[in-house]
Amino acid sequence: MTYRSLLVYLDHDPLCTTRTEVAMRLAQVLDCHLVGVAPTGLIDLPATAEVAAPLADFAALAWDVLRSQAEQATDRFRDKCRAAGVKSFETVVDEADKAPSLVRHAHCSDLTVLTQADPSAPGYRVAQELVEQVVLHSARPTLILPYAGRIDSVGTNVMVAWDDSREAARALSDALPLLRLAQRVQVISWNEAGGGDDKTLRPRLDALHQWLMWQGVPADVRVETTDISIADAMLSRAADLSADLIVMGAYGHARWAERVLGGATRGQLASMTVPVLMSH
Repeated sequence: MTYRSLLVYLDHDPLCTTRTEVAMRLAQVLDCHLVGVAPTGLIDLPATAEVAAPLADFAALAWDVLRSQAEQATDRFRDKCRAAGVKSFETVVDEADKAPSLVRHAHCSDLTVLTQADPSAPGYRVAQELVEQVVLHSARPTLILPYAGRIDSVGTNVMVAWDDSREAARALSDALPLLRLAQRVQVISWNEAGGGDDKTLRPRLDALHQWLMWQGVPADVRVETTDISIADAMLSRAADLSADLIVMGAYGHARWAERVLGGATRGQLASMTVPVLMSH
């Protein structure tokens, strides 16, 4: 298993620059194709004709702006790829709602690269929802980059958060192309204080360690006990280990007619300080 095609989200946000640079570095290291997708987003007009008609001219102008912004984003992307010597790349301007567009295009890529929403930026809630919806609905893994700080490396020193769930197993398998290139991989399971011991997890971790060896990934595995939340324990341990990538499952649940992220996964997306690869 290897990545043959990466997808990166293009927009006019300043965070797109770092996102593009990381995606280009990964494409070069992995020797794979890079696709830059710039969804325009949609304009919502009132449903009634009486109200919508006077806004038609405004909507036409707004649509031209959205299209222009998407085209400018792809132009910048192409220039950066040529300057960096990326061997194989393409761009797509998609006249569609952003999250569904990225989910659809992700079906034909191996990994999607996004950025954590910046809580101080205008449109934070919209950006946050986009990331959450792509993580929940994409058939492929999603690499989310932190909005703050420099990202000098991704996947050199990897921490895998393991709870023996389907989601964790999916994320670990999806991350194999990066894990095989890593200098260090550490798999950690956490027990909450007073929640039991490692007698159940330990045999499963031993089996996982053997499976990783079969996949060409030497790894250290261990169980730790924490008296803080699992999400906080993950961030604390990642900092202690100087990890430059966290691999974890993304958890969601049904709420009425929609699917929403579980509290721990949402908390990780809000508080992450290093890149996180998630699979649902």
